[in-house]
Amino acid sequence: MSPHQADERDARDGRGRDVGAGVPLASAGFADADVAVLRTHVFDAADLRRALTRIAHEIVERNHGADDVVLVGLYTRGVALASRIGAAIASFEETAPGQGALDVAFYRDDIGLRPIAPTGPTEVPDIADKVVVLVDDVLFTGRTVRAALDALHELGRPRAVQLAVLVDRGHRELPIRADYVGKNLPTRSTEDVRVRLAEVDGDDGVDLWGVPEREDRIT
Repeated sequence: MSPHQADERDARDGRGRDVGAGVPLASAGFADADVAVLRTHVFDAADLRRALTRIAHEIVERNHGADDVVLVGLYTRGVALASRIGAAIASFEETAPGQGALDVAFYRDDIGLRPIAPTGPTEVPDIADKVVVLVDDVLFTGRTVRAALDALHELGRPRAVQLAVLVDRGHRELPIRADYVGKNLPTRSTEDVRVRLAEVDGDDGVDLWGVPEREDRIT
């Protein structure tokens, strides 16, 4: 399932508009009717692997091990990222962290404005007195994370909740900050951060797409 950036502010506050090259931006929520153009390659597969390995080490260092850590991925790509981070931790720690998956569709603040679209089953182990690390692909407005905190509240009372994201693109609308970040990527609100993971998309990478600049249109 590929979320659209028309939902970034409400249904997915992270990944960006899932618009293919050559698709009119106006049809995907852009004000401009131009087609999306590739701005830059942010991560290739090796960059992505190194970023997740670093995040894994930072989680263990901050929490003095992985015994009480539970990684909870947010659908869709956050689940795959949590699994990779967990595998990285298990490769250098004696104890692998617990893992889970969280669907926040019923906890969003736009219920009643759009149809509810569940993205997958919520499967979270016991989080009582644990350190829960929420994992998502891109942090944007913060609204998905807020919904995740509400969902966790109904599942138990963790000792602490932390946030790990592959990309922080800015433009926060809520006072939410990530504890672990693979890449801080300044963006325009009209740009599109596209994360690809082999488990979901067939290959790994992160690209930045956006509205063509004036010189691009002239040429």
